[in-house]
Amino acid sequence: MPGFGVAIPFVDHLGFELIQFEGGHSEIHYQPLHEHLNSFSVTHGGALMTLLDVSMATAARSQQPDLGVVTIEMKTSFMRPAQGALVAKGVLMHRTATMAFTQSTIYDAAGHACAHATGTFKFVKRLPTGTKVVHHMNTGPSGIRTD
Repeated sequence: MPGFGVAIPFVDHLGFELIQFEGGHSEIHYQPLHEHLNSFSVTHGGALMTLLDVSMATAARSQQPDLGVVTIEMKTSFMRPAQGALVAKGVLMHRTATMAFTQSTIYDAAGHACAHATGTFKFVKRLPTGTKVVHHMNTGPSGIRTD
C-alpha cells in the first residue's frame, strides 16, 4: 500500500505519487504516459478527473486516515490543455462528522492551472473486502431488523 495507506489499483496503474498527506492538504505528482493521452496528444480528461478526485479524497482523509471516503459529487472545470508532468493540490475546505467539502487544482510544469474541481465526500468506516463471507442482515417476518 504505497503512500496512500490503502491499495488503489487504478491509481497504481496511472502512476500517481503521493507527496503530501497531512493537515487537510494533499499533493500528488503524475507523469502521464502515452496511453493516458487523448487524440490531441494532451492528457485525457478522464485521467485528469481521476487525479482531481484522488487528490480531494486524500486531502479529506488526511486528518483521519483510518476512515475511507466515497465521492458524492464532483464538479470539474478544464482551463487549458494538460501536458507533461502534472501536480494536483487538494484542500479540505470544511468537514462535518460525516462529510468533507474539498477542492483541487492541477498544475503543469510551468505552474499554469490546467483543471480545477470541487467535491463532496462521505466518510465511511473501512470494511473488509475480497472473498470474505457476507453476513446478511437479520430480519424478522415483518422485515424489521431483530439484532
